[in-house]
Amino acid sequence: MASPDKLSLIIQSGDYDRVHYALVMASAALAVGKPVTLFFTMAATRALTAGWADNSRETAFAADGLATFEELLAACSELDATFMVCELGLRAEKLGRGDLRDDIQITEGSAVSFLSDASENGAMLYV
Repeated sequence: MASPDKLSLIIQSGDYDRVHYALVMASAALAVGKPVTLFFTMAATRALTAGWADNSRETAFAADGLATFEELLAACSELDATFMVCELGLRAEKLGRGDLRDDIQITEGSAVSFLSDASENGAMLYV
């Protein structure tokens, strides 16, 4: 089976471990030259707000030499991942554009936008 030419991740969960691992997968794909789109919706939209990361998990991961949420987010941004936030998810979580981080480029979109961005020969994962 051929390797997908792009990775498209739908991140719905607001659980730290799930969002963290979605960023692990995204950064790995980017490191081997695959384009990545991360589509944050519902509770996961909160992961794109400043100060979202669980401080105790961040500290524990750093102490164990593991990449933290903040490090993975920065790596994905530096490696040109596309960050897309679902307009429906923002409304459902009572968030607006002004609530989102300003240190990474985030595009607002819809399910249609995300699906239009996906590749016919890519992989789509739901987290």
